[in-house]
Amino acid sequence: MVIRLLIALSAFQFAVETSFAAKKALPTKVVKEAQLLQKIGESSDLAYQIVESLTTEVGPRLAGSPAEKRARTWALKKLKGFGLKNVRIEPFKVKYWKRGFQEASIESPYPQKLQVTALGGSVGTGKKGLTGQVVRFKTLEDLKSAGKNSLRGKIAFVDEVMTRTQDGSGYGQAVKKRSGAAVEAGKRGAIAALIRSVGTSSHRFPHTGQMNYEKDVPQIPIAALSAPDADQLQRALKKAKKVKVKLALGAESLGEADSGNVIAEIPGQTDEIVLIGAHLDSWDLGTGAIDDGAGVGITSATAKLILDRGKKPKRTIRLVLFGSEEVGLIGAKAYAKKHESQLGKHFVATESDFGAARIWRFDSRFDEKYLYKAEELFEVIRPLGITRGTNRAYGGPDITPLREKGVATITLMQNGWDYFDLHHTSNDTLDKINKEDMRQNLATWASMVWMLANIDGPLKEEEKVITPK
Repeated sequence: MVIRLLIALSAFQFAVETSFAAKKALPTKVVKEAQLLQKIGESSDLAYQIVESLTTEVGPRLAGSPAEKRARTWALKKLKGFGLKNVRIEPFKVKYWKRGFQEASIESPYPQKLQVTALGGSVGTGKKGLTGQVVRFKTLEDLKSAGKNSLRGKIAFVDEVMTRTQDGSGYGQAVKKRSGAAVEAGKRGAIAALIRSVGTSSHRFPHTGQMNYEKDVPQIPIAALSAPDADQLQRALKKAKKVKVKLALGAESLGEADSGNVIAEIPGQTDEIVLIGAHLDSWDLGTGAIDDGAGVGITSATAKLILDRGKKPKRTIRLVLFGSEEVGLIGAKAYAKKHESQLGKHFVATESDFGAARIWRFDSRFDEKYLYKAEELFEVIRPLGITRGTNRAYGGPDITPLREKGVATITLMQNGWDYFDLHHTSNDTLDKINKEDMRQNLATWASMVWMLANIDGPLKEEEKVITPK
């Protein structure tokens, strides 16, 4: 009986091993080349050098601004110099918003200045500014529960704190107040809105970002206070029955302006596309080093390392440096619309847009029957200190329109524990980037992209990629 059982177990083990072997999708020569690219990436500072060039020679790159235009010119020259093919700009229009002056202060009963920044898209106050009594709300939901006209002539202050997490998951909840506070306050008669910055920094660096207005709701100015200044205002409100704040914002919208996506390729043996990307624009307070100069450096250097090996991939590797991401994924939407008929040819898409820290997790979004391919990919990058994550990969902000159409995605998740200390603030500068971390990013990306460009078969069923009829 025991012998029969052992024979049965051996037969089962053989069947499993045979089945797994039959499902191998990465040829040995592809794996070896990926491993070699890892070694090259681990000793290369090219990704860092690209960020240094962008942030020094262009600086901050506000969507629609002359600086964003200079960034596109910079990218064209850089990518052509690398020897990439089909380097081009795909233009589109974007609304151009400019910050102007920004000041805030407690007028009474404890006069003092506050560190503040206008949110992107906000209307201005006029040169004289405006003054009103502050009403504090712990959360955006609390503001929504306030009565009609209850804030007439007053300034709403949404004081919700963001939770610090490694994967940035605290951002989704916290950012809602940035998007919605001006609308909800405007509905209730407020003359302005303030929010605690959507960030985790304990320093006096207010955090900007795009806000929204709604049709038929009064457009009121909105600004973010740094965390210490939000704390200070909160304490003042506890001590005094009435606290008045003055707010002065020179923000203005200047109509439509030119923007665009910069695209470059390593042509493959087929017309299938492995899309890698980052966004070229940034907010104007810092120099856009971690958001998203780092991503530009990582993905551009990835393409350069693969190109320099002189081996033609099975699939075309397409690098997209998206324009005007910060103001509503405008470049991403423009790309998806322009290339709608090609979506079925997009094999996989992914973006680097979460800073410059080490990659610690690999997420996929493949059909379940192809998950063994994700495991094969993971095994090659695991020695870089990376763990296996979920099969719900986000892919990156600019990948959203493609992911929603059914294109397969992966995420090479970076450690975001400190990311929101810097994100969208004047503290987003080159000195925050660690060269060794950038090498690990480049090693991971170069090996992964090469494997994706050469792995066998689909990652998703073709009918799940929605293309126009």
